[in-house]
Amino acid sequence: MRNYRSVRAVSGTGVAVMAVVKANAYGHGAVEVARVLVAEGVEWLAVSSVNEGVTLRRAGIEKPILVMSGFLAHEWPALTDSRLTPVVHSLEGLRALDQLARESGKSSDYHLKIDSGMYRLGTRAAADDIIAALRAATHAKLNGLMTHFASPADYTSDQSDEQIVYFAGIIEQLRGAGFSPPNVHMSSTNALAYKRNPAWLTMVRPGHALYGYVSPARGDAPKPVLDVKPILTWRAKILTVKEIPAGARVGYGGSFRAPEPLRIAVVAAGYADGVPHRLANRGKVIAAAKLVPILGTVSMDLTTIDVSHTTSLGPGDEVTLLGREGAVSIDAQQIARMAGTISYAILCGIGDRVQRVYV
Repeated sequence: MRNYRSVRAVSGTGVAVMAVVKANAYGHGAVEVARVLVAEGVEWLAVSSVNEGVTLRRAGIEKPILVMSGFLAHEWPALTDSRLTPVVHSLEGLRALDQLARESGKSSDYHLKIDSGMYRLGTRAAADDIIAALRAATHAKLNGLMTHFASPADYTSDQSDEQIVYFAGIIEQLRGAGFSPPNVHMSSTNALAYKRNPAWLTMVRPGHALYGYVSPARGDAPKPVLDVKPILTWRAKILTVKEIPAGARVGYGGSFRAPEPLRIAVVAAGYADGVPHRLANRGKVIAAAKLVPILGTVSMDLTTIDVSHTTSLGPGDEVTLLGREGAVSIDAQQIARMAGTISYAILCGIGDRVQRVYV
């Protein structure tokens, strides 16, 4: 995988890579992507939930798998049976994990997440309290220490620098107390792309970059060092083509009125497949190597487009919702801008009923 190799080259020697394949590998297919990454030599995989980790294990994936959202008590058997490593987000969670491990007669590795200033998941406990909790744990073993940037591509803010300093202070105090976990990680795609080197530590945690995207920066940012390209092309078939007269209203609510006679195509993809509903009368797709507008409301299963520029398309022909035809392309970031969302949401929103073909 070209994108993975770019991540590996930028992260440098001695830094492990934990590839994030949560949310079905951002809509790309977690099992298939994980198999490629394992073949490339990735050290770790990261998922969001126990269920996602179990799915990879059942597919024969044997690399260490981190469950980043942690787990609930009833998931303990599945967690241990599938040899998954949970993230612990609080000292109370650490004590609960240790108790579960002790009662089951098993030990459990975990990564402790520090809230370095994002104020989402992770502990804000003082270093002395963390050290006391680590010493009290008899069956839970600290295998990793992690945190998460809130805005690594935003160079108008000092937040990332503040997070780096905070996390470094916790690391230093824990090491001074004898706790030196082998895996210490902070940087996901944007921190890598904009080369926030002090935060690379022993491991990097790319997700978006593996699928070909880096978020645009704000402020006086360095040029991204990651050379990545989108790996997903999304196409859908035309169901019918018809001529409509001037004044015709298209779709639910008649939100589009044809200003002149048009040739339209009805495409077999709608919001149930992941075409954002907000692309009504503002989105575009590629048809016969040209960007053409979406007409009217995007419905559950269907989207209508303007194909007046060509007579070459008919039922069964394909249009490109995301990808490239010749010199014309449209990617998830462009679609996101039109839909008023983010590229992550576009990729993760591609529905399960959309057939995935791997080449």
